[in-house]
Amino acid sequence: MKVVDSYSRVVRLGEGLAATGQLSEDAMDRAIVALQACAQKLLRRPLRRVLAVATEACRQAANGAAFVARAREATGLPLRIIPAREEAELAMESCTPLLRPGDRRALLFDIGGGSTEIAWIRREGGTASLIGYISLPLGVVTLAERAGLCCFTRQGFESVVDEVAEALRRFDSVHCIGQEMRSGGVRLMGTSGTVTTLAGVALALPRYSRPLIDGRVLDCEDADQALRDLFALGREGLRTHPCVGPERADFVLPGCAIYAAIRRVWPSSCVTVADRGLREGMLQRMMREEGSRSRRPHFTARHADQPFS
Repeated sequence: MKVVDSYSRVVRLGEGLAATGQLSEDAMDRAIVALQACAQKLLRRPLRRVLAVATEACRQAANGAAFVARAREATGLPLRIIPAREEAELAMESCTPLLRPGDRRALLFDIGGGSTEIAWIRREGGTASLIGYISLPLGVVTLAERAGLCCFTRQGFESVVDEVAEALRRFDSVHCIGQEMRSGGVRLMGTSGTVTTLAGVALALPRYSRPLIDGRVLDCEDADQALRDLFALGREGLRTHPCVGPERADFVLPGCAIYAAIRRVWPSSCVTVADRGLREGMLQRMMREEGSRSRRPHFTARHADQPFS
């Protein structure tokens, strides 16, 4: 797979959602501007298929479906809201190539803006399958908004850790993940801005570098020290940190609190850091489906799939 273009913008689509149950007009406007930029980029390429998805903010919001319809009209993109299970499956699909020989299970966490997904994965031979998953309605944006800047205080940070850990223990009690981890052969994997930031800080990078982070096996003691370093910086220090910056300064510590809860419930000596996730899972799925389609016998000269325009 060769990446020919990439585009990313922080739009905070779920801003205000926890308080109102709705996507705000400002947040929707920001998201549509970003999606229009994506659509313009796509028009410059010869396309076979386009896959565009919306996740937790649109799942939660009472006007989520209306926003998706509006975005489709404004951009021409075939945007759809995917269920939490499909989101977990796509993250699994993108990250399982990072598993190593001897890994029989993987625990994958994805700390997002509006939710946190945990995927419990079985690996048999070269095939990975989803044993179970949980989607917590707790993400870096929802936590930052709900509690203001409480994660910048020790008491507030610990209260978030306690809350998330309690929800994770219920998931653990169903799947006995902790017991499996103690038996060995279980890899802890993380994908999201939180864990990649912790890796960047632990490696003392002068600026964030994906090639140095993606697939990095980080000692959890080093990640814990990076967390302590980030907490000590405070809000202004985070704004100027080369691996954080002003757009993400308010969201790093809520993400670190979720990570700390994961570490509390499922202690591990190391964590594999993935700078990949939903997008890469979507690409891999499309490539696999295209490969499968090309191997099928063709009975007519006409293809069912038409290029996106």
